Amino acid sequence: MKEFKAVAVVVVAMAAVPLLGVSNVTLNFLIVALMIALAGQGWNVLGGYGGQYSFGHAAFFGTGAYVTAVLQVRYGVNAWIAFALGIAGGALVGAIVGGLTFRSGLRGSYFALVTLAFAEVLRILASVAPVTGAGVGTLVRLDLRPASLQFQSRAAFYWMILALVAIALIVTQRIERSRFGVWLVAVRENEDAAAALGVNATAIKLIAMMISGAITAAAGCFYVQYFLFIDSGLAYGTWISIEALLTPIIGGVGTVFGPLLGALVVRAMGEAAQLVTGGEAPGLDLVIYGCVLVLIIWFAPRGLMGGLTQLRSRLFRPAPAAKVGHG
Repeated sequence: MKEFKAVAVVVVAMAAVPLLGVSNVTLNFLIVALMIALAGQGWNVLGGYGGQYSFGHAAFFGTGAYVTAVLQVRYGVNAWIAFALGIAGGALVGAIVGGLTFRSGLRGSYFALVTLAFAEVLRILASVAPVTGAGVGTLVRLDLRPASLQFQSRAAFYWMILALVAIALIVTQRIERSRFGVWLVAVRENEDAAAALGVNATAIKLIAMMISGAITAAAGCFYVQYFLFIDSGLAYGTWISIEALLTPIIGGVGTVFGPLLGALVVRAMGEAAQLVTGGEAPGLDLVIYGCVLVLIIWFAPRGLMGGLTQLRSRLFRPAPAAKVGHG
C-alpha cells in the first residue's frame, strides 16, 4: 500500500476542509472543481496515458447523468443502483465508440472528431427522446436521505465527490504502475512499434476507453445527484468536453494528480473572471483558459505538475562535488 501514500495524504488533507468551518460558497466551488477533476481524470486515462485525444467526453458524462436520472424518475430505481448503472452505461458507450473507431483504424485528429460527433449525436437524441424529457429535461425528485444519495449539507456532497476522485486517483495510479499501463504508454509513444512487439493495441485502447468512459460517467452521475436536474445541453454540451480536456493538459497529462490540480486552477480562473466582470462578459472564461493554455504549453509543456517537478529538481539538485587538486 506504500504506492498509495501520496493519494492518501492528499485525500485526507482535502477531507478535513469542511471541518475548518468554510462557507457553503467555498464548498460549492470545491465540489464543482472535484467533479471536473473526476471528468478530467477519465480523459487523462485515455488521452494522457493512451495518447488518444478525445473532443467528445461529454458522451460519457451525459450518458452517466441521463441513465442515473431516467432510472430514478421514470422507473423508480434506487439512486445507488442507478448511480452504479450510470457508470456502467459510460463504460458501455466507451466500448461502443472504441469498438467502432479503433477497429476502423482511426487515430489522431480523426479519432478526436469522431468522439465529438458521437457526443453531438447523443445530444440531439436526448433533446428529442420522450424518455429523457426531450427539450424540457429531467428533474429528479427532492428526497434528502442518504438512501436517495441526497444530503442536507454540502459537506456530505463534498465527501461523496472526494471519495469518487480518490477512487479515480487509485485506479489511475494502479494503471500507471501495472503491465497494462506500460502497454498503454507504449501504444501512445508508437502504436506500430508496440504492435510489432506483440501488444494488442486495439484491445489496450478499448479497455482504456471503457475505463475512461466509466470514470467520466461517474462525474455525470454525481452532477445529477447534486443539481437534481439534467437536460441535453448540460449533459452533452461542449462545456464538459472542454473542461475535461483542459484540466489534465493544464495540470499535467499522463500524471496522477495533474487533472486534480488542473481542475482547481481552471475553476479558480473561471470564478476570477466572473468576479472581475460581474458576470457581464459571457465567454471571457474561455478566453482566459485559452491564454493560460498557451502560456502553459510555452513555459511548461508538461503541465503544472511537470513544472513543479522540474522546479523541485532544480531546488534540490545536489551540489557538484569539489575537485580535488593534485600538487
